[in-house]
Amino acid sequence: MAVKFQTVQRRNPQELLAPEKFYASAIGDGEVGIEKLSRMISEQCTVTEADCLAVLASLEKQMVNQLEEGRIVRLGRIGSFQIGVSSLGMDTPEEVTSNSIIKSRVLFRPAQNIKNLLKTLRYHKAA
Repeated sequence: MAVKFQTVQRRNPQELLAPEKFYASAIGDGEVGIEKLSRMISEQCTVTEADCLAVLASLEKQMVNQLEEGRIVRLGRIGSFQIGVSSLGMDTPEEVTSNSIIKSRVLFRPAQNIKNLLKTLRYHKAA
């Protein structure tokens, strides 16, 4: 299989006055949800689909709980998840407070086997 991409025209954010150029942009080719993942996992091992679904649902809940506590969640050969923030710049350290934070996000850092996948991907231009 190959990852599909399309061509999009964009401005270069580094050179706003430069003419727009064309870039490749990956496009999703369907999606897979937790129920289908549970079914697929159960077909590869002796655990039932219902048990897989229960474990994945619990994993989601516990990840949220741990991220809320400010912890890094490491999922072995998958990677790690951590909260990241963006804030307003202040002149002194004392001026930086929780009110300075303007945006938060979840950072994902893939483990080595997923990083290796990126080195071997093939691409196919969508029609």
